[in-house]
Amino acid sequence: MDTRYTRHARRYARGAIRPAAIAIVAVVAVLAAASWFLIIKPHQDLVEADVGAHPSTPVKAGEAPPPPVNVAAMSMNQLLSEARKAVNEQRLLAPAGNNAFEFYLKVLEKQPGNPVATDALRETFPVGASVAEQAINQRDFNEAQRQIDLLTKADPANYTLTILRSKLDAQRKLQDREQQLASDKEKQQQLAAQKAATDKAEADRLAVEAQQKAVADQRAAQARAAQQQQAEAARQQQASTSTAGTGTGNAATASAGGTHPAVLLRNVPPRYPTTAVRANQEGWVEVAFTITPEGTVDDVKVVDAEPRHVFDRAATEAVSRWKFQPATQDGNPVPSQDKRRIVFKLN
Repeated sequence: MDTRYTRHARRYARGAIRPAAIAIVAVVAVLAAASWFLIIKPHQDLVEADVGAHPSTPVKAGEAPPPPVNVAAMSMNQLLSEARKAVNEQRLLAPAGNNAFEFYLKVLEKQPGNPVATDALRETFPVGASVAEQAINQRDFNEAQRQIDLLTKADPANYTLTILRSKLDAQRKLQDREQQLASDKEKQQQLAAQKAATDKAEADRLAVEAQQKAVADQRAAQARAAQQQQAEAARQQQASTSTAGTGTGNAATASAGGTHPAVLLRNVPPRYPTTAVRANQEGWVEVAFTITPEGTVDDVKVVDAEPRHVFDRAATEAVSRWKFQPATQDGNPVPSQDKRRIVFKLN
């Protein structure tokens, strides 16, 4: 066989195959470029955004940018662009209407199964769950519920949602219990304040009544003493008029004098015991004592007390310092007995 013919046939075959190979390579290159720009690059941008600006990191203070106008009319590329921008600005689930999850969900509404949106939602779901948990811990329950609902739209079967709902319910119940306890405590404080005010008013009333009674008793005793003195003076005058005037008789009449009971001149108030003040205790002590011819007090004894052994010492010490105008009989000072009730009230 002629070798020249063989070489010519081979060159012809190679020339026929070359255009087909070039066409195949060109188609593959176009598909690869399209995949890069439409699928791989957006996905890499999303991953880089997650690494460079993790949504779980604290967001800097400041107002969120306004949401795009007419989101429903935006194309998929515009929605994906807004989603990537939201991820870069750490707006994964918030604010409402202007966050990455809502933009990706809009993409899936327009094109169910879109790989970029599906992968992005799957990969950022754990971070979104962490953001929702932070809202629960901060007790922003309405926002937490909104974020959980948004996560449910992205992956309704994810078990993390069950955990988040349980935590949200537990935190709400805990807050309700704390509010109830605070309300009960406030009511108890109000009742205690009302009781304290009522007790103080009653104590003030009893103290005023006791003081008025003591003043009335003192005035009555002074009035009786004055009447007795007047009666004695009248009797002495009558006796001196009816008696023949010898000096001895007049002297005897003059020495007859008057008769009257002891009159309190100086009332020393008792010292309120410190232990009773700390215990918020009130009470009274009834004492009996002797008034000497000199007007001092002697032999002070506790007859009765309520409560016992709390105010006894303070009462006896105070009464022991009282001063009296002594009782007289036929014009001569004589010892006498008296009994008083000492009341202890907190102002």
